[in-house]
Amino acid sequence: MSAGLPVVGIVGRPNVGKSTLFNRLVGRREAVVAPEPGVTRDRKAAEAAWRGHPFMVVDTGGWSPDGDTLDGKVSEQSERAMADADVLLLVVDVTVGITEPDARIAAMLRRSGRPTLVVANKADSRARDDGRWEFNRLGLGEAWAVSALHGRNVGDLLDQVQDLLDLGEDVCSGRLAGSPDAVADSAERATADRDEPVSDSENEAPVEGDAAVPAVAIVGRPNVGKSTLFNRLIGDERSVVHDRPGTTRDTIDTLVETEAGPVRFVDTAGMRRKARVDADTEYYANLRALRAIDACDVSLLVIDATEGVTAQDQRLAERIDAAGCPIVVLLNKWETLDAEHRERVLGELARRLHFVGESPVLRISALTGRGVHRLVPAVSAAMEAYESRAPTAKVNEIVQLAQSAQPAPGGARVLYATQAATQPPTFTLFANRELPATYLRYLERRLREELGLAKTPLKLRVRRR
Repeated sequence: MSAGLPVVGIVGRPNVGKSTLFNRLVGRREAVVAPEPGVTRDRKAAEAAWRGHPFMVVDTGGWSPDGDTLDGKVSEQSERAMADADVLLLVVDVTVGITEPDARIAAMLRRSGRPTLVVANKADSRARDDGRWEFNRLGLGEAWAVSALHGRNVGDLLDQVQDLLDLGEDVCSGRLAGSPDAVADSAERATADRDEPVSDSENEAPVEGDAAVPAVAIVGRPNVGKSTLFNRLIGDERSVVHDRPGTTRDTIDTLVETEAGPVRFVDTAGMRRKARVDADTEYYANLRALRAIDACDVSLLVIDATEGVTAQDQRLAERIDAAGCPIVVLLNKWETLDAEHRERVLGELARRLHFVGESPVLRISALTGRGVHRLVPAVSAAMEAYESRAPTAKVNEIVQLAQSAQPAPGGARVLYATQAATQPPTFTLFANRELPATYLRYLERRLREELGLAKTPLKLRVRRR
């Protein structure tokens, strides 16, 4: 997850402003933020930089192990982030003071021995700065009074974070070796770069991954098994899995080395119809899931086979198709169906998702892993077709043979054809008059058959001459 960069973990009880601080450190609205507690549930990582040094920041859900089963799973994710971080930021609420969960987390962090800074958040003015002294009783050093919402004192906090990261690198490389002069030199180098400003733009473009690494978005309705599949693909319990619909609130991505090369898998929130979205949190979760679809190279549409292909599945498939990326349909929980139900689901699939053409359909079990091994080859084949380019001579040959076998009505004729673009393959047809939609579908089918483009979207543009 850190790609070799040092990791700064943000931890604390629910509703103290961890995600607001995360967004402030990375310089954009990366995490969903809402006033109610429990919005963040999964670990979310993003790259940030200070004084010219990049590092990873990890946002976590609120630590509350005494809650229900879902709270316990969120707390487990938070504890894993604590174990993985090089520096930890324990966020507390300066307007509330020390609570029992704050004291329990602090005790856990003291035992871990990891460098930890106490962040007394919501100090929106100097009048609240004195409230930070109470948190010194946590035994983790002097607390830092900041306002993550307004950015107040965040630069000073980042200076201290970078000093701790620099100190850790020096110790690991043996450069300090207990020398006071070396320690002083390190502190001097750290101080020299402190004037670099932090990005405060909330409209800054998101950090993009390696353009050569394909992004694969896992999308679907709530509670169909997306996060279970995501965890199986990456080989880690990165997303919280629970039988409560809407457990995932944000997009979580991880780079995975597969037999076909590196792939970036993106877990998304379950999407429902707009009429059923009744909270800002779900609205923003849906919005980020749609952004993931638009930015991905391949979409995995996960369908709960026990419920069949629903109207919402159909709408999601239409949305993915409109984005122009290949679709791989996954019928999850397939092993739980009998022969009669399997036949019914396949019939619904052919009827409701006919517009996706010959997109791969895999019958899998995300829980047991059955059939998941066929997913990466299917994604690779879809990507290969998505990026393929055909010679102009070949395209014209196919179109001319198709017209000879079945002329267009009304004397319409394609005079010349060429492939204008890839991702998806896009063909421009120069015709003497307008071509009927039925004839365009005929030409599209012939191009798919002859060029092996059955597993990818395809666009036809007609220009009259």
